[in-house]
Amino acid sequence: MIRKNPSGDLPIIDQTAYVDQTAIICGKVIIHANVFIGPYAVIRADEVDAQGEMEPIIIGANSNIQDGVVIHSKAGAAVTIGENSSIAHRSIIHGPCKIGHHVFIGFNSVLFNCRVGNRSAVRHNAVVDGQDLPDNFYVPAISHIHPTTNLSDFPPMDVSLNEFSESVVNANIELVQGYKALQNEF
Repeated sequence: MIRKNPSGDLPIIDQTAYVDQTAIICGKVIIHANVFIGPYAVIRADEVDAQGEMEPIIIGANSNIQDGVVIHSKAGAAVTIGENSSIAHRSIIHGPCKIGHHVFIGFNSVLFNCRVGNRSAVRHNAVVDGQDLPDNFYVPAISHIHPTTNLSDFPPMDVSLNEFSESVVNANIELVQGYKALQNEF
């Protein structure tokens, strides 16, 4: 469902993107080329700051927002998801938040008030809250990163994780093309 927010903003969705009919895209959302938005995802840009303004939620080209993902923002803060990134099933991305290019966010992860650098991976059931992560950073499953976490305690990023992330992106681009073709059959 594509709908306006109370401020009257409508999503802007590239014609090459695929948005599942069960997903909800509301308000000041910009979705770029070849993006896959899976079933029951919710991307909602509707809160404003003290001045009545809001930044957009932006989903970069070739990225995928999988089943049940929620993307929202506190008080109109920006949320940006870079190009070729994957937000896996049932994750929550709550702004302010910036996710770089070629990033993998694992199942059920929660990100809030943070930045995740390019070519990083946050594995399943992890929480990143109030701490910025550099490029090529790896967060193991069920980790909890907060403002006082010592990032030097974390293992280095493995090349195989980048390869896995790219394979997920490519699989979802194929899904975009397949589902777009099916839309013409109904």
